Amino acid sequence: MNALFPLPLLSVDAATFADMLDGLEFGTYLVDAHARLLHANAAGRAILATCNVLLDIRGQLMACDPAVSQTLRQVLAPIGGGDAYPGAIAIPMSGLDGDRYIAHVLPLRSAPHQCAGAAGTAVAALFVRKAALAIPTRSDALRRAFKLTTTELRVLLAIVELGGVPQVARGLGVACSTVKTHLRRLFEKTGATRQADFVKLVAGYATPLSDRRESPPCHGAPR
Repeated sequence: MNALFPLPLLSVDAATFADMLDGLEFGTYLVDAHARLLHANAAGRAILATCNVLLDIRGQLMACDPAVSQTLRQVLAPIGGGDAYPGAIAIPMSGLDGDRYIAHVLPLRSAPHQCAGAAGTAVAALFVRKAALAIPTRSDALRRAFKLTTTELRVLLAIVELGGVPQVARGLGVACSTVKTHLRRLFEKTGATRQADFVKLVAGYATPLSDRRESPPCHGAPR
């Protein structure tokens, strides 16, 4: 493995950072501005071995879905050109077996003396995991507390899992207008005022001690 990094706000050598990545349980990939694969951790190599969602084609990281590959290139190109992104970018993906995945693209900040798009320089890290869009058993308490339909609960969990309306629409295979309709009902039923509130709401019902049998107080704040 070559000296791939300058890394964001970190001063560790490539071997040390690679060891850190190998300890992660979700697929992790370091790529350059042209989606060339510079490093994959153990979980990432396992995903590639299935040839179900991602492929290593002569050193190029590609998705089985050509549209996802195009999106990845569109995301990486400006990063390689030095353009700043506010944070990680979420890209929903589907495996050939129908399973849903989510890739979070984290831009890496290059050192000032190097060109961000130079060959062999990692400009982004991809963190890939299966999207947990199935409704967990304990979410029954959440459904009962706010009198949610199955579809509303699925949209709520997808918002927490995937992020914004476009990502949820792609992840669930529905139109953005459909997601927005369910969102309006979720805001009304839970008393939440913004999507970020759903994260706290779901987290409050995700712990082993959160066996709520009564409706929570107003504005959707769990006890």
